[in-house]
Formats: sequence, structure tokens, C-alpha cells
Amino acid sequence: MSVNNEYRNFPMVPRVVFGKGSFNQLPSILELQREEGAPFIYLVDDAFENHGTIVERIVLNENDKILFVSAEEEPKTSQVDAIVSDILKEFDKLPSGIIGIGGGSTMDLAKAVSLMLTNKGGAADYQGWDLIKTKSIYHVGIPTISGTGAEVSRTCVLSGPVRKLGINSDYTTFDQVILDPLLLDGVPKNQWFYTGMDCFIHCVESLEGTFLNDFSQSYGEKAYDLCLEVYLEDNDYTEAEKQGKLMMASWHGGMSIAYSQVGVAHAMSYGLGFVLGTKHGIGNCIVFNHLQDYYPEGVAIFKQMVAKHQVTIPTGICANLTDEQMETMINVALSLEPLWENALGKDWKTIMTREKLRTMYSKM
Repeated sequence: MSVNNEYRNFPMVPRVVFGKGSFNQLPSILELQREEGAPFIYLVDDAFENHGTIVERIVLNENDKILFVSAEEEPKTSQVDAIVSDILKEFDKLPSGIIGIGGGSTMDLAKAVSLMLTNKGGAADYQGWDLIKTKSIYHVGIPTISGTGAEVSRTCVLSGPVRKLGINSDYTTFDQVILDPLLLDGVPKNQWFYTGMDCFIHCVESLEGTFLNDFSQSYGEKAYDLCLEVYLEDNDYTEAEKQGKLMMASWHGGMSIAYSQVGVAHAMSYGLGFVLGTKHGIGNCIVFNHLQDYYPEGVAIFKQMVAKHQVTIPTGICANLTDEQMETMINVALSLEPLWENALGKDWKTIMTREKLRTMYSKM
């Protein structure tokens, strides 16, 4: 009997709480993980620094600390290194854990910081696949917007000195996730749309990719259907019900790509993010809007969603790029080989040439 050695033994989040008001369980969850004299460090999106009730509800014990982090730009390896350095200078012991509260960028920072507290060097040294050697410290993800799948993924996407690429590792996955739909109240409409479309695009790229399998398909189809419910169908859901469905779509979409991969939109969006600083969700929308040759059905539905919610997708952002910027953008996109193989197959290099990619970027 032959054995297939190609099956992936990938990690999943071991503990998750879902439900309205579940954020209130955070103190009791953390107390089980607290080590004497070792603080919990909260990385919180600085959008909550001067308003909102989330910060007021955080229970600080002993020497716990809140660090407000900016999500205005995509998270950077230098940002991770600075946070790690500050923590190591301030405290004699490693923290009991890192808690990320915010969107995908904040959760990616939390994952990266938890890894770099136990691994030597800088975050840029670990951009790639399975380069992390030492288990991270305990870390918790609490999303305040849904769609990115960062709460469930084994990667934390960072812009480094020469590229935008995730730290992809079995140690990256959160130890605990809290999914409270009430935390999504007040998200600006455009941001709600762009991050939700990140989830929808995850599903399209996974379901139409060459890496598709029964496992990823089961999660991808559920997430896809939930996105249609939330963004395209007319229904009488309450706001909390709608946000709960979007949280589940984000979770299932993240699980789908965990066992398969994303594709053309994400590869090209990484290039936009690195060169222009374009936020991930809107970057995916900008690219996907032009990918009818690769995902015709998905793009057609995407355009219906854009029209229904009266969202404007930016255009012309690549119009004034220098040759150097364009070359860098192309280099970043083409470096993401697993994404291209999933989208176009093993012969993708003969299909997606530099010239083809330049032409596609020029339309955006």
C-alpha cells in the first residue's frame, strides 16, 4: 500500500469563542495563562485610543500594558522589531501573552511580535515559509472587523526592506480567538466593504485554484455563500446578525486558503502594497476589478456587489509609476510563486510573463 506524503499537516486555532458579548470572557481566559510577574501585552489599533468602549473594557492586572499601534499603513518588519525591542527593554521576563485587538494589520502584528519574542534576529529574516524554529509565546486574536481571515491563518503579512511577504509558520496561528460580532459596530462602510471583499476574493481564488481539495472546498463554499448573503442578497438581518455571518465567512475563508492558496489578485495586491502602501483589502479590490480573464464569474458578482453598495473602486493608481517602481512591483508579485501556481498551474511562468504583468498593472 503506497502512502501519499503530499498531505499537509497544518495547524488550526485550538480554542475559539463566538457570540455576542463573548469579549467579556477575556479576563477569565487569560488568567489561566498568566505567569507570575509576566505581563499580558495588548496591541490595540490606535483608532480606539481616544474613543470607543473597547479599551475601557480591557481589564489590566499587575503590570499588564496596552500598546496602541497604527494600522494606517500595512504592518512592517521594522514596526515588529521596534515593538519587540521595547517590550524586552521594559520587562525582565517574557510576557505571559500578546493580545491583538483590531483588524487584520493589528492581528498580524500581534502574531509577528509573539514569534519574534522567542526567535533571534529581525522579522525580515523570517519572511517566507517555515523559517521560524522556536514556538511563539501565547497569543490571542480579537478581530474588530471581518474579512481578512488573519484570525485563523498561519501567516502574518509584513512589508520588509525588499518585499512584502508573510511569516508563514505552524507557530504563527493564534492560541485563542474571540469572535464577538458586537465589536464590529461602527466600522466605516468602505472599510467594511473592502475587508469583506478580501474574504470573497479568498474564496474565488481558492475554489478556482489548482490546489483545490475537498477540505478547502468545503470551507470555501460556505464562506462564498455567506458573502453572497451579506453583500448581495436582500434580507432582514439585524446588524449584529449580519456581522456574525461576516465573521463566520472570514473564518471559513481563512480556513479554505489555509489548506489551498490564494491567487492572482493577492499576488498583484502584494506588489501594490509594497510599492504604493495600498491597504490589503482595497488593493485586492483594485486588482480583482480587472481580472475578468482569470475569474470571470467571480468578477461579475464582485461588480454587482460594488454597484449594490455604491462603493467606488480607485483607478489610475499606477498611472505615474516610475520604471523602477513598476519593476519592483513586478518583482514582488512574481516572488509569490505558490500563489501563481495555484492560480495558473505548474507552467505559470510561461503564462504570467513580466510583460503581461506590466500591462495588467498599467490598467489599474
